[in-house]
Amino acid sequence: MNTKLNKTDFLILGVYFAVSFIIQGKDYLDRDALLREYLIDFPVEIISVTSVIFLFTFWLIPKVVVQKKYALFIIYGLLVLIVITGVDYTIGFWSGDNDWAKYPTGFNFVLHMISLGTQQAAFPFALFLTKKFYEGQNAYLKIEKQQKENELKLLRSQIDPHFLFNNLNTLDALIDSDTGKAKEYINRLSLIYRYLIKTKDAEVMELVEEIKLAENYMFLIKTRFADDYDFAIEKHTNIDDKFIPTGAIQTLLENVVKHNKPEHGKAIKTIISINENMLSISNTKSSIKPKNESFGTGLENLKTRYKFLSDKTVSIENTEDVFKIEIPIINLVGEN
Repeated sequence: MNTKLNKTDFLILGVYFAVSFIIQGKDYLDRDALLREYLIDFPVEIISVTSVIFLFTFWLIPKVVVQKKYALFIIYGLLVLIVITGVDYTIGFWSGDNDWAKYPTGFNFVLHMISLGTQQAAFPFALFLTKKFYEGQNAYLKIEKQQKENELKLLRSQIDPHFLFNNLNTLDALIDSDTGKAKEYINRLSLIYRYLIKTKDAEVMELVEEIKLAENYMFLIKTRFADDYDFAIEKHTNIDDKFIPTGAIQTLLENVVKHNKPEHGKAIKTIISINENMLSISNTKSSIKPKNESFGTGLENLKTRYKFLSDKTVSIENTEDVFKIEIPIINLVGEN
């Protein structure tokens, strides 16, 4: 619950008291109330009711109820009602020139003040408390949204630290052996990094752009490993106006290379298949274990990002010969 006062708090209380005093004013007119009753009773009621509301909202609830001191809450709450309402009632009793012989005393006074205080403050207190509760909920949702955005940015920033190192080694070898291909390699590598810089804060990107990134990345892999890996892209639908998490395909292609080393001259075949609502990447598997153990952080990273971006989940099919992963295509119109 939001425990800070703002302009709308005073506005909503002002509207309540305005309506309340119009109704009470009619009653005062009907019984020919004294002028001092108008001048004293209404301001005193504003002070007493707002005092009860503020004490409950900003002191008793956050300091006592939150700490689960319910017995203290009952005791303090009753004292607040009795004391503040008692002062309000006594002033009103005097301003109305009433007979002091009829003034309640003892236990009757206590019960009367509790009943009167509850009647006076119940509705404005419920109105005020509901408003503060929803303000707190909205603030919480904003914080939660910002936290998700920060976590997404963190996830996006976790690029394989060996990526640049390996590509520089490949480029170094190409410069001496094939300068033409080295220039093409530099061009593709620069396009990848330009794209990564451009999209560093983007949660999702157009599938068309992600396919271009994948094509550049596959060129680097093919150049680096020659015929060890074979890639193909199958488009079974129009890929315009479709979106996926930024860098998702690159992450999955990295996963293929990390976990599969070709054996007996047999290339690892990878197929990227695009359908209306799903993109799948399937690859043949190798029995050769990679030298550096991988903990699947890239794949877990992607699955976590999907939890933030969509209510759809990543699907994995892992057989003896084939590893296949399906990622949902995100529809920005139908999803938040």
